[in-house]
Amino acid sequence: MTPGKRIMDIALVLVLFVLLLPVIALTALLVALIDGRPVIYRSERMMTPSRAFCLWKFRTMTPACDDSGVTGGDKAARITPLGRILRRHRLDELPQLLNILRGDMSFVGPRPPLCAYVRRHPDLYARVLRHRPGVTGLATLRYHRTEERLLAACTTPRETDRVYNTRCIPRKARLDLIWAANRSLCFDLLLIIETAWPRRKRRDHAG
Repeated sequence: MTPGKRIMDIALVLVLFVLLLPVIALTALLVALIDGRPVIYRSERMMTPSRAFCLWKFRTMTPACDDSGVTGGDKAARITPLGRILRRHRLDELPQLLNILRGDMSFVGPRPPLCAYVRRHPDLYARVLRHRPGVTGLATLRYHRTEERLLAACTTPRETDRVYNTRCIPRKARLDLIWAANRSLCFDLLLIIETAWPRRKRRDHAG
């Protein structure tokens, strides 16, 4: 990560903390009152192919001791009504501002993968994770809806894992590498703006 990108991350985090503190506090209170504890969901993700960190989100699902892998149709029943609202508006990701402040993540970059997928695709993630993971990015903006649609059709953990492993990871990685080859502070700012104010009629890149 360049010094300029890190400075931009810290400055933007501090501004957003001031602006969004009431939203963060209200969201935390609603999760605690409606869905109970824990309020925060913690997930081990990879910053580099060999270095893990704890990613924070507001909890959107009922807890399960054997939970693993990405969320597909097999987990749909566990998403709470409040959780669906938080996911729809990406409010569940607000705690990741702390991850950015800590230096675990950046605003823009590849989404941080689970360790299991990094172990399966070491060569691919050795290239993708040369850059700090992000809250948003080119792959997130261009492929997220396609990924959601593919995974929502899965009815078992095994099917979810297979679809994500074979259909989602390669396409997302390709977009992440396109971003990496063209990265700049201006490009990152454009992706941040598009995340905050999405174009409703945009279709995901499915190729």
